[in-house]
Amino acid sequence: MALRAAGRQSLVDTVVAELRAQLAAGEWPVGERIPTEHTLAEQLQVGRNTVREAVRVLVHAGMLRSRQGEGTFVVATADPGEIVRGVQRADVRDVLELRIALEAEGARLAALRHTSADLERMRAALAAQAAFRDPLGQPAHGQYELYAEHDIEFHVAVVDAAHNAALSATYGWFSSSVRDALVASLHDRHMPRIHETDHHDLVDAIETGDPEAAERAARSLLAKPKQAVDALLGTGTSTDPNAAPGTGTGTGTAAVPGTGTDPGGDTG
Repeated sequence: MALRAAGRQSLVDTVVAELRAQLAAGEWPVGERIPTEHTLAEQLQVGRNTVREAVRVLVHAGMLRSRQGEGTFVVATADPGEIVRGVQRADVRDVLELRIALEAEGARLAALRHTSADLERMRAALAAQAAFRDPLGQPAHGQYELYAEHDIEFHVAVVDAAHNAALSATYGWFSSSVRDALVASLHDRHMPRIHETDHHDLVDAIETGDPEAAERAARSLLAKPKQAVDALLGTGTSTDPNAAPGTGTGTGTAAVPGTGTDPGGDTG
C-alpha cells in the first residue's frame, strides 16, 4: 500500500508521523525491511534528506534499526516513547495500580530468585536510609532528598532481586517518577508515614523464599498511601492490603488533582 503524500509544513515531523502510522497499521511487519529512501521520498513527495531525518528519529525511538549495507528494518510497530508518554498522561489511579503491580510482582519473584548479595543490597539501602530519620523514626526535615534516594535504592534492589531484565528496566525508568513523588509527598501532612519495620518485614519475607508472603509484604507496605489517596479522591475502594491491584492497594507518582497531595507517600 502506497504511503499518503505528506504536507509541506514541518516536513520531517509529518513524515515521522506518517511512517509511525504505517508501522502501527502493519504496513511492514517486525523484522521486514522498509522501502529505500528513494522509494519513500517518491511516495511521500518529499526530499530524500527529509526521509533520512525521519528514519533517524524512528531509529532513535526504537522502532527501526539500520544495518549497514542491508537497509532499515522494523524493530517495533509501537513507539516506546509514546507508551511512556501514555503512562505519564494516565489517570492517577492507573499509575497507582502500575506501581503496585510492578513492586508486588518484583517481590514475589525476588522470593524465588534472590541471592545473598541481593539481600545485603536491600539491607544496606535501609541502613543508609536510617541515617536520615529523626528520633521518632520519621524522615528528618531537610533531608527528604537523601531519604528518598535511599528509599528508591531499596525498591530498585527488591525489583532487581527478581532477576528479570525486562522488569528491572521498566521499574528503572518508573523509579525516577516514584522518587519525585516521594519527595513531594514527604511535605504533605495528609500522607501517612510508613515505619522502618515495614521495610524490614519485606526483606524478611523475601528471605524466607515464600513468594506469597513476599507479595503480601510488598502490598502491605504500599497500602497505606494508596488508602490515603482513595480517601482524598472519595473512591471508597477496598482497604485490604492484600487485595488485587485495582482494589485500593497501589501507590503512584502523580499528584492528586486539586488536593496538593502526592500519592507516592513514604512508601519505601
